[in-house]
Amino acid sequence: MTNVTGIQALSGQWQMLCQQEPKLRIRDAALRLGVSEGELLATRIGQNPSVGRVVRLEGDFKRLLRDIELLGEVMALTRNDAMVHEKTGQYQGLTVNGNMGLALGVIDLRIFFSRFVHGFAVEDVAAETTAGVRRSLQFFNAQGDAIHKIYLTDASDLDQYFQLLERFQSIAQTPGMVVEPAPAANDAAPLPDLDVTALRQDWSALQDVHHFQALLKKYGLSRIAAYEVIGTEYAQALAPDAFVAALEMARDVGLSIMLFVGSDGVIQIHTGPVTNLVRTGEWFNILDDTFSLHARLTLIDQIWLVRKPTVDGIVSSLELYDQEGNQLALMFGERKNGQQELVGWRFVLDELQQQYVLEQEGVA
Repeated sequence: MTNVTGIQALSGQWQMLCQQEPKLRIRDAALRLGVSEGELLATRIGQNPSVGRVVRLEGDFKRLLRDIELLGEVMALTRNDAMVHEKTGQYQGLTVNGNMGLALGVIDLRIFFSRFVHGFAVEDVAAETTAGVRRSLQFFNAQGDAIHKIYLTDASDLDQYFQLLERFQSIAQTPGMVVEPAPAANDAAPLPDLDVTALRQDWSALQDVHHFQALLKKYGLSRIAAYEVIGTEYAQALAPDAFVAALEMARDVGLSIMLFVGSDGVIQIHTGPVTNLVRTGEWFNILDDTFSLHARLTLIDQIWLVRKPTVDGIVSSLELYDQEGNQLALMFGERKNGQQELVGWRFVLDELQQQYVLEQEGVA
């Protein structure tokens, strides 16, 4: 959106919504107004409303994310429609290979920099913070969808934050954002004569979980399409309630798990136990000291228990999908290359199979 009148009108509509519903989040407001979250946020660029300010960023976002380490403790947030993954710690040792980024510290990320098109520094009035202002760095794809947000905490280095803004602040601070239409869906279509026997042979010969995507590409299959035909030895459909049950069992036995949540541009990973589980309406929450997950249970349509052979033995995961087949989250027992799957994780999965397995047609 670049038309000044249109930007002003959108800004006014947003302000009216906020007056009517003070707790309405920007993502929900954007949905109500028929625009992207980025477009709505960009109406505040160059303005100085009482709720805070927004500064457009530009330059090398790879360099910017490397420099986040200088801020010390921050909270990293990655989300999709159903899952909000929040991790507090320090960005450490971010490496970049082409358009791929990798952070392997407490904040554990897989970053796809080609999706990082727009960036903003955002200041919001927030009484719960020591400074009375909540500061964040927010990144959006070409469609204006949020892909990653980094929030300062009371322990963050403010001097380094302001220095970072000096380095990456854009000269262009006029409100508005130009967005691109979403690319056409490129859903994998099964081969006309799918050889399920060959698929099972290739699946059983897998040596690494990272080879799985190549297997799907070879047979022209989406993940769910593959799971529907491969047979229950390797994939079983579970009832949606299995996700909460898995978290509760992991908590009860003190099991260290891995929870992956992805946006269009970032996959964020938590590794460790979970302890404080709280249900609030349609949301199920993990509210631990340095890790929070907010799961909108009504959007979980399918859960698959998936097993993949590796040189270290079978690696099993729970995979969550929405009604359109979009992946929402992945859950594993904690594991590193060279290690076998945790016995405690297999115990959890055995319990889930006894209680939550759904009938699958046409598989053996």
